[in-house]
Amino acid sequence: VAGALVAWTGASSAFVIAAILSVGAVALLRGVPEPPRAAPAPHRLRRDLQDGAGFVWRHPLLRPILWTAVVWNLSWFVLQAAYVPYAAQVLGLDALGIGATLASYGLGLVAGAVIAGRLIRHLSFGTAIALGPVVSVAAGAAMTATIAVPAPLLAALSLFGFGAGPIVWVISTTSLRQTVTPEGLIGRVSALFMTANAGARPIGAAIGGLVGASSGPASCIVLAAIGFVLQAAIILASRAARLESLDKTAS
Repeated sequence: VAGALVAWTGASSAFVIAAILSVGAVALLRGVPEPPRAAPAPHRLRRDLQDGAGFVWRHPLLRPILWTAVVWNLSWFVLQAAYVPYAAQVLGLDALGIGATLASYGLGLVAGAVIAGRLIRHLSFGTAIALGPVVSVAAGAAMTATIAVPAPLLAALSLFGFGAGPIVWVISTTSLRQTVTPEGLIGRVSALFMTANAGARPIGAAIGGLVGASSGPASCIVLAAIGFVLQAAIILASRAARLESLDKTAS
């Protein structure tokens, strides 16, 4: 949609519509009823962070999952930072074409979410966890192949894979995290994962910008592909990838 708007009416309209949608999202959230609950006990932020980080660091399943997620986000945002100039310069796409290929990422997210439950039921739980990182390696390889074969369809298939595979990862690892984490630590552990993942994104984008400016956007594509191999290696070497079922997880 954004690509079509930019192509037809210019970039300013896309920003205006994004702002309107953001305001609408806030309005909808304000309408969500807040259930009554007891006042929480006072917490010390530093101690809470230490408790959450310590639990994750000591846990043989959560630690590699966190590292995998951080490396994936770094790699994804290296690619994201370079994709628009790469698509324009190497793939020869205009704004509409760039938007169309990026839309395949959203389609992948939807497709992955639809089939995730069935996959998790029919695969071992460890295989379901590893699926997203492994698919990301294949997607990274497909995007790298467009350097030699600049086919927009191949780029779209790559972005579809980046959507479909990792959403299965999100669903399966969130289920695992909530299962193995004591109830009193779930909020702190979840906050640690969210902060680490979100914190990796601007770092990845900055790396992508620096590499792209010095060596060209194709170098970012190769660097991101290497990162995707690394994140898959981390999770495949861990116990998490060998879990038979969620019921057999151990704290």
